[in-house]
Amino acid sequence: MGNASETFLLVSRISKDLDFLMGTIYTIFGMLSVVGNGILMFVAYRKKSSLKPAEFFVVNLAISDLGMTITLFPLASSSAFTHMWLFNEKTCIAYAFCGVLFGLCSLTNLTVLSCVCWLKVCCPNYGNKFSYCHACLLVAGVWCYAGIFAVGPLSGWGEYGAEPYGTACCINWYAPRQDSAAMSYIICLFIFCYIVPCTVIFLSYTFILLTVRGSRQAVQQHMSPQNKITNAQAFIIKLSVAVCIGFLTAWSPYAIVSMWAAFVNPTTVPPMAFALAAIFAKSSTLYNPIVYLVFKPNFRKSLCRDVAKCRTTLFGCLCQDSSAQKGTCRQSSHKEECNSTRFSNGLPENHGTCRHCPYPETATGTRENFTEYSPQQTVRILKGSIHNEVAVSQLSNELQSDFL
Repeated sequence: MGNASETFLLVSRISKDLDFLMGTIYTIFGMLSVVGNGILMFVAYRKKSSLKPAEFFVVNLAISDLGMTITLFPLASSSAFTHMWLFNEKTCIAYAFCGVLFGLCSLTNLTVLSCVCWLKVCCPNYGNKFSYCHACLLVAGVWCYAGIFAVGPLSGWGEYGAEPYGTACCINWYAPRQDSAAMSYIICLFIFCYIVPCTVIFLSYTFILLTVRGSRQAVQQHMSPQNKITNAQAFIIKLSVAVCIGFLTAWSPYAIVSMWAAFVNPTTVPPMAFALAAIFAKSSTLYNPIVYLVFKPNFRKSLCRDVAKCRTTLFGCLCQDSSAQKGTCRQSSHKEECNSTRFSNGLPENHGTCRHCPYPETATGTRENFTEYSPQQTVRILKGSIHNEVAVSQLSNELQSDFL
């Protein structure tokens, strides 16, 4: 293919003002997603030794959301601002492949998470045996499942192409009208990557809610410990429900308009409908970090602790020199104050140990003998009519005992 503007994607099919608005929204969503999912992954890395098996899916969801943000948002934003697709066909296919891969990975991940929650709550005898090994195997299975449908159009089963609004790429929703293989791909995609996951998620959380309601009505002290639902489990379930609802709400408009274009008449679908549906779909990358960082106590506490530690380390390094200088000035000013303290006759006051000056500390943290830091003590000896001022340390031991 040649230049995209000549032979592949001409210009956007919506107005320049709407394109500029879409580019602005994509930019804001992209920055928020990178920050949110990046922080979530950082917190998970810091507390990796205490992560529960079910929380592996939270981390995997952050990885897929971050992958979608990095690979899609820069291209979509720049194309929307320029009112045309700026790149060639290969970039368009790569863009579409990443969108399908990371989008299906997120949906499949949430589906597996709902099944794990159902297993732990409704079948505790098996759910309590769910281990880290099981979680890792399921995470790998999630990526394989999403990869099958993402690789399909690259191998001839389905087709990637331009979005109807013209500044992005995805599955070619017009292809099923001319190609039976593309039609079968769209049907399988709709059934196994939307209908089945949504049904599994709905049924899983429905059974969970029924089980929770039944456990509240039962007498807890007569139930076996394995059948009791802890507050931690109930809280994780609520967060998972919130994330699933947000994700399905974001992707449902895109699924509706896509099926409309694939099975009805694509010419009757307004390009702006696809554009708005795409914005909703890409907003799904924001829900996971918001829900877990804001509402999950252990993630939030870990984040606050790490932020406080980084701030202490940063400001400690910056203020080390200035604090040392302040300490030196303070010590010297105290010493001057000590040396200026005198009796009314002008002789130095005998403090023994000065009550203003700080005790110097050795490298081991112990205080040294302060006599070498105290002001020099002198006396005046009258010989006839002549006054001689000498240091006490220069007198004999007998005379020192008379003066001290």
